[in-house]
Amino acid sequence: MHCTRKITDNLVWVGANDRRLALFEGVYGVPEGVSYNSYLLLDDKTVLFDTSDNAVRDRFLENITHTLNGRKLDYLVLQHIEPDHSALISDVIEKYPDVTLVVNAKSAEFTAQFYEIGTPKIHIVKENDTLTTGKHTLRFFMAAMVHWPEVMVTYDETSKTLFSADAFGHFGALNGSLFADEVNFAQDYLKKMRRYYCNIVGKYGAQTQALLKKMAALDIAKICPLHGFVWRKNLSQVIEPHQLWSSYEPEEKGVMIAYSSVYGNTENAAEIVACRLRENGKKVVMYDASVTHASDIVAEAFRWSHLLFAATTYNNNIFVTMEDLLNDLIAHSIQNRTVAIIENGSWAPASGKIMRSKLEKCKNINIVANFTIKSSLKADKLQELYDFADAINASF
Repeated sequence: MHCTRKITDNLVWVGANDRRLALFEGVYGVPEGVSYNSYLLLDDKTVLFDTSDNAVRDRFLENITHTLNGRKLDYLVLQHIEPDHSALISDVIEKYPDVTLVVNAKSAEFTAQFYEIGTPKIHIVKENDTLTTGKHTLRFFMAAMVHWPEVMVTYDETSKTLFSADAFGHFGALNGSLFADEVNFAQDYLKKMRRYYCNIVGKYGAQTQALLKKMAALDIAKICPLHGFVWRKNLSQVIEPHQLWSSYEPEEKGVMIAYSSVYGNTENAAEIVACRLRENGKKVVMYDASVTHASDIVAEAFRWSHLLFAATTYNNNIFVTMEDLLNDLIAHSIQNRTVAIIENGSWAPASGKIMRSKLEKCKNINIVANFTIKSSLKADKLQELYDFADAINASF
């Protein structure tokens, strides 16, 4: 049975939710599910924006059939060929053999790589091209690496709607809602959006900035992403965080502490620093890198101005979970942060030097303090640890 929602009288959400997916892209846990959004425009010509994932095939096809109500499908706009948005291209072509695929040159190439679709009608578009469907005029903008090289977005000049592909998406099923103003977004979904952006797109800040610059020249009333809620009010709530994240500027002043501790001694030092910083009025959050998934810590690193990494030496290197976390942060281009380092080692402390060498690969990382523990913290080292915390405090 179909399940759709109207955005306007002639624009309908025909997507679906997936709450059985364990790992998005095989990496990121999604305990609250994810939405696969697709939109159908009913004009003189009908236009479907993207398809969906195989997991929701039946519901998606039912939604299209119901919404078209006997009409043919004229255009399928393919903005992103990642399979969670394109897996059902063949099904759509089989059901509507006269449909014309609207693609750019790179997405046409990717479609052929992924699927056997025969020789459908194809309309190639490039930057700033338009397509008129009756009352609506669609304009296309390339958004390479947000987050694949073939991505494009579509601006409906008539309704002032931006179909934003993977930009402005977030994790989490929609649970009957469709619009961001139907929920307490800041409380319940901002964290999901931050984690989505920082891990899925975060490496490509410059490309995101380029898209935001193009958007600034448009009069946008609604944003329709491929994951998450449609925005029809308070668009600054979604645009401004992306401006910060894509420029690698922190949202908040405070310290994120990430630690890896085998027997609790490194954790103990990190806890003492956290207390000292709190006593000085600083915001602090703490994560055990062996317990918290790296994607959550990456998102928090994008959030906070100061980062403290504390790690045990292990096999003359960094303890494995901290090494993985730092590699992940470097891969996502973390930059413009103030950093402090705690190392521990019973006979040959090495983790601090290695952590420093990794972090120095990032842009504009200011390492303000280092502290070394040998096995466990002793009373004669406590003042030195306080001084370490005070150096972080003084860097604000």
